Amino acid sequence: MESEYSSAALENAVAAFSRLPGIGRKTGLRLALHLLRRPVEDAESIGQAIIDLRRNIRYCRVCHNISEDEVCPVCSSPGRSSATVCVVETVRDVMSIEATGQYNGLYHVLGGVISPIDGVGPDQLELSSLAERVAEDNGIEEVILATSPTIEGDTTNYYISRLLSRLPRKVRLTQLARGVAVGNDIEYTDEATLARSILYRTPFEI
Repeated sequence: MESEYSSAALENAVAAFSRLPGIGRKTGLRLALHLLRRPVEDAESIGQAIIDLRRNIRYCRVCHNISEDEVCPVCSSPGRSSATVCVVETVRDVMSIEATGQYNGLYHVLGGVISPIDGVGPDQLELSSLAERVAEDNGIEEVILATSPTIEGDTTNYYISRLLSRLPRKVRLTQLARGVAVGNDIEYTDEATLARSILYRTPFEI
């Protein structure tokens, strides 16, 4: 197939950019042409930043948040309350909640939600590690279910509640107040609404 561009290097750059989420070939071309107008050092700096990201970022062995160390700064901070664990879908949800400044506990990142239609089952998420963490850590008193208020989020919350109910050690199970609109993703909720949802969280009921 003949390239639509006059340069194979440009074609390869556009194809590479197009593999990123939300970026099609038109945007990929715009980014590539922008870089061509910039000094070579700019492209090298961007390339090195991406390489450093992949080589240096890992997932916290405790909560599965991103970290440059084995244990993330939140889990290792002596100033955080270890009595509360907030269960979220993604790392971006951690960032959204942290931006509110209203939560001082720990997190547990599931890596998504249960969604059979998308082929995502419980075994593909960090659910068993959550149960193990709650069972082994006697300092955990409350688990906040902070998944997005969608059908998939509610299904995941129900699964977690059943999973934790089978543990010999019981903890308080709460969920975000419904100030977060049904169907909205946590990461797209404004900070004020999200802060109120955390402060006025309610007991989780099956």
